[in-house]
Amino acid sequence: MSPTVLERILRVTREEVARRKRELPIDQLESGGEAPTVRRSFHAALTGPGISVIAEFKRRSPSGGTLRERPDVVDLIGAYKRGGAAALSILTEGPHFDGSLEDLREARAACALPILRKDFIVDPYQLHEARAAGADAVLLIVAALDQPTLLDLHQQGRELGLDVLVEVHDRAELARANEGGARLIGINNRDLRDFSIDVERTFALLEEVPGGVAVVSESGIATAAQLRRLEEQGVQAVLVGETLMRSPDPEVALRELLSGGGELLSGESSTAESPSRAGADLAPERSGKF
Repeated sequence: MSPTVLERILRVTREEVARRKRELPIDQLESGGEAPTVRRSFHAALTGPGISVIAEFKRRSPSGGTLRERPDVVDLIGAYKRGGAAALSILTEGPHFDGSLEDLREARAACALPILRKDFIVDPYQLHEARAAGADAVLLIVAALDQPTLLDLHQQGRELGLDVLVEVHDRAELARANEGGARLIGINNRDLRDFSIDVERTFALLEEVPGGVAVVSESGIATAAQLRRLEEQGVQAVLVGETLMRSPDPEVALRELLSGGGELLSGESSTAESPSRAGADLAPERSGKF
């Protein structure tokens, strides 16, 4: 059987991490003196009134190819901030997405919004890289990790002062996230096995997310109507990347998405209903397996 897209990415990721660890051992990484001393709360940025947008800087994707010709990190994140983004996501995976930690460092230097390092994290070394580059949060993909590794990376990330977004794609993965007491869960509407998108995945899983847990809907969000419907069902935030990266004016596109104007930004739609979590109080950070 041929490997899935995720399996291919993870294989290359492990090779790349091993190379970087040889070139810059973790003790040298930590002694570089570049890590910012002030952290911004990614979690708090997403749990204020209304629904928040995490605006993503992503150069390309395996499914979509190049998203924008010669994108400038500083220009794009400036547009995102003016457009109303609550936080940023910077995709740092290189071989498949053309990302880098340098993109994250540039974003950190240019903007005060909290930043998520979006990558395929499989090793504690990547957590230290994220902190040194200025990330405020990291992504852990349940599908990419066995349970002991997931729990260990989550704990180490929190000990380093990073918020952790735990990403799930189905009920089994959500159960694993719930088992450890994750307080920030991303429901990815993209199936990482083949990169197909189904926005209804968020609604199908939402009712099984415990009260007090902040939910981020990821991938396929392109219309103000989708945003309103997600907010009505109790979703705290959405992560939007390709729609904004492809837009000729990302600032205007983001304003329209948040304000309800520009009903259709990229032709995607969502129609199914789901039991509401709206009004569920968000609990403060709690102790647990995660």
